[in-house]
Amino acid sequence: MKAPANTRFEQNYQSHLKHLKLKGLQPKTIEAYSRAIRRVAIDR
Repeated sequence: MKAPANTRFEQNYQSHLKHLKLKGLQPKTIEAYSRAIRRVAIDR
């Protein structure tokens, strides 16, 4: 990823993690969802 896109991804990723935690999901569920988002980002 390019630097600006990487920064934007990191901000969105952290926001996503925060919302998952606030939603009260189990840690394993958060881990699985987060892994899927990272895999999509790497494939681009």
